Amino acid sequence: MAYSNYDASTTNKSKRSNRIYADLNLSFTKNPATKDVTRVFDVQAIKRAVKNIILTNKYERAFNSDFGCNLRGFLFENITEPLLVIIKDRVAMAIEKYEPRVSVEDVVVKEDIDKNGLNIMVSFLINGTEAPVSVSTFLQRVR
Repeated sequence: MAYSNYDASTTNKSKRSNRIYADLNLSFTKNPATKDVTRVFDVQAIKRAVKNIILTNKYERAFNSDFGCNLRGFLFENITEPLLVIIKDRVAMAIEKYEPRVSVEDVVVKEDIDKNGLNIMVSFLINGTEAPVSVSTFLQRVR
């Protein structure tokens, strides 16, 4: 039996990484060609994963009770500068722990008094890329 030294990654002349990240589209729209749920790829999939980490509370995920940032409890506290620093640190640590495809560059947390919530913006680098990507989300009190 003969073995070949052929490796697909060595013959690929593209500068694009061989990895393609994929995730389900949470709007659950149907792909017209395959009749399956549509998917999002690469940057959009990673943005969705980071946003899910921010919005998830502890004990919401079955069999992974530690997953998430657990930020909803802070929405009913008096927002002070030390509390904003705690929220910023908690978001950065959760993303570093649960999303190995990225490295966090900056987390900005601002209070929005008019809308009774927190605006969170995370800037990160996807491993293997040079351009920073940012995701922003708004946490609002629900009465």
